[in-house]
Amino acid sequence: MVREIRLTPNDVQHFVNVASRCDFDIDISYNRYVVDAKSFLGVYGLDFRKPLKVSYEGHDSEFEELLRRLAIAS
Repeated sequence: MVREIRLTPNDVQHFVNVASRCDFDIDISYNRYVVDAKSFLGVYGLDFRKPLKVSYEGHDSEFEELLRRLAIAS
């Protein structure tokens, strides 16, 4: 599944904490840069002015709720 979100520097710690509790891989990317969403330094190094794509295969209700809160309105 791929979701598009917007993060701020203040959101990073909470996002990484929630992602780290998931038992499946989660990648976050923009353009050609892809990082492990469970890596604080990787996520913090992204450009927060751009929409970010979160790719994952699994389900966790807390993570889904976080993605809904951070989702970019279509």
